[in-house]
Amino acid sequence: MIASPISNGFAFTLIAMALLQSPGLAQVPESKNDGEPYVYPSPPDILETDWLERRKSSQLATRDQFNSFLDFQFSDRFENAGINWSNRVVDDAGFSYKAVHYDHGNGLAVADVDGDGHLDIYFVNQVGSNALLQNRGDGTFAEKTDVAGVGLADRICVSASFADFDNDARPDLFVTSVKSGNKLYKNLGDWKFQDITESSWLNHQGHSSGAVFFDFNRDGWLDLFLTNVGEYTNNEYRTNRPGPSSRSYPDKEYRFFSGHADGFYGHLRPWRSERSILYRNNGNGTFTDVSESLGLIETGWNGDALPFDANGDGWTDLYVTDMQGHDEYWENQDGEKFVKKTFAAFGKTPWGAMGVHAFDWNQDGLLDLYVTDMHSDMSYDVPPLPEEEKKKSDIQFPESYLRSGGRSLYGNAFYQNKGDGSFEEISQQNGAENYWPWGLSVGDLNADGFEDAFVVSSMNYGFRYHPNTLLINDGGELLRDAEFILGAEPRAGNRTAIPWFDLDADGSDKEHPISQEVLKEYPDTKKIAVWGALGGRSSAIFDIDSDGDLDIVTNDFHSEPTIMISNLSTQNANLNYLKVELEGTASNLDGLGSIVRVAVAGKTYTQLFNGKSGYLSQSNIPLYFGLGSADSVESIIVEWPSGNTQRMDGPIKSNTKILIREEHDPSLATTRNVIHLNHGSKPSSHDH
Repeated sequence: MIASPISNGFAFTLIAMALLQSPGLAQVPESKNDGEPYVYPSPPDILETDWLERRKSSQLATRDQFNSFLDFQFSDRFENAGINWSNRVVDDAGFSYKAVHYDHGNGLAVADVDGDGHLDIYFVNQVGSNALLQNRGDGTFAEKTDVAGVGLADRICVSASFADFDNDARPDLFVTSVKSGNKLYKNLGDWKFQDITESSWLNHQGHSSGAVFFDFNRDGWLDLFLTNVGEYTNNEYRTNRPGPSSRSYPDKEYRFFSGHADGFYGHLRPWRSERSILYRNNGNGTFTDVSESLGLIETGWNGDALPFDANGDGWTDLYVTDMQGHDEYWENQDGEKFVKKTFAAFGKTPWGAMGVHAFDWNQDGLLDLYVTDMHSDMSYDVPPLPEEEKKKSDIQFPESYLRSGGRSLYGNAFYQNKGDGSFEEISQQNGAENYWPWGLSVGDLNADGFEDAFVVSSMNYGFRYHPNTLLINDGGELLRDAEFILGAEPRAGNRTAIPWFDLDADGSDKEHPISQEVLKEYPDTKKIAVWGALGGRSSAIFDIDSDGDLDIVTNDFHSEPTIMISNLSTQNANLNYLKVELEGTASNLDGLGSIVRVAVAGKTYTQLFNGKSGYLSQSNIPLYFGLGSADSVESIIVEWPSGNTQRMDGPIKSNTKILIREEHDPSLATTRNVIHLNHGSKPSSHDH
């Protein structure tokens, strides 16, 4: 989005809209009369890849600067994964493009739905069915959406979260949507889910976005924080056009709520705000809105949130992102109230935040915070040069629009924990800045003990292509760009664009701006295939094919997902790792909110288990600790959300998955506790 002064003071004008009005037809192929559509790339240069090759060469030249292991590659195996599903967008993200929050996309969630030891995937869609896919354990998947009854093709879905809200050892599913109501599904086993939305009192209808489960009052039951963006649609219910003729979509009629033409003015219009909601789990299958009684009144344009213990007092706090304004940090005070302490803890925050993740990036035992800021990067057009994209935005929006009051950062933020309840912002020093960032996922991709980051980065139709960003954590000293070094970019076949929508240029779509422009130059044109840039919104990092290394899956926008499989396990003969599952007893059964510390070869590696797997996503994925060259673990300490701490002494052999059961008898706090090697099984339920 670029700013343009107009008669009423200020307007939000998308680069995409300017391109639609001035498409640069000289670079577009000539019209055809042989039945083939006229190919119209928007913008014209999205099919050009020379600059990507230059970027690849430039990044490969930095390889010698890394101290980390890089002798492995990712490759997209979507074609071999057996997935017959594709994300599809509403017309307001294509044919009738508007600067509206539909383009913020969709999430995905990961969990072992059927208890077979393999992690399954739930993809979220705007138009058409969501997809629940069973992981066969070999990198391929089987369709389970219909048998599970969780497709939700009747609404525009946004995010998904897997969490065991009723402590019965099965991951349940919560899905958010735009204005048609959110859904809670109880996992009954055998790929059957029961819709219990009404009886659970979680049937909120609004412009909902991210949702995270955490136990704010430490009673052993997972509570829920739901973010609501704000009113970016009106009540006009429109029928979505068929998908591009060159792609396969179900032949059904789908409808959506039309977006406001001034959607990105919403934060200036208080009557369009929607309060986010904190629900307390009552332990009987119902939830109660306790936002007001606990003082958590959050009315920003909230897209997502992160639960983590920011001040180290044992109570899980909340960091809530704002798409158009300041993020907020809510400190949990003994589970009895939440107090806003954003400025004291973090100082300035990003103005247009999307993804957020907490991890110990430098392994000093303290949890740091990484926040991606998408909207600041829309202030002006940045050329595809790494040295420009790694800078903070030279913000062009006026203060009358920002309403920042000098408290905003214009770009990503990386907050390093100082250990005293405050954080230092170091994104420019440690390499965390990038361009057009959305989903942020974290995992130790090269198994060296330091967690790396994958940032889905793009803008899609109307904008140039932008590669995803893969940041290798080089020993806790620097996050180095490595997407081209490790094969995550470029995409297979150097693809940068796909068909986005079709136009009947001499018929029903003759008045469309693109039809009008093309017909001026080529009046005999009948059909136009409009192309847009590839790109995604959300991602998750986990071991898809159960070979001991971490892979990456993305939910791309208006196209098929990517299934990026790592070959680290075959390239590193000395690969060592430990997978850790948790089983709470006094805590929630999943152990969400736990901090796990693994001592190995004189070092201690710390990870938070809160289920946050990326933007618009919460999953139940075992913790993965890369051990470097060490083939055993000396000890494990688990700090449970209940307040219990327990220690397990080793040696514990590497390349193993263990399950640690919470032992809350203080007399046993430092003794060896029950572990289950490989695939331990959780009990069917437990009492509190």
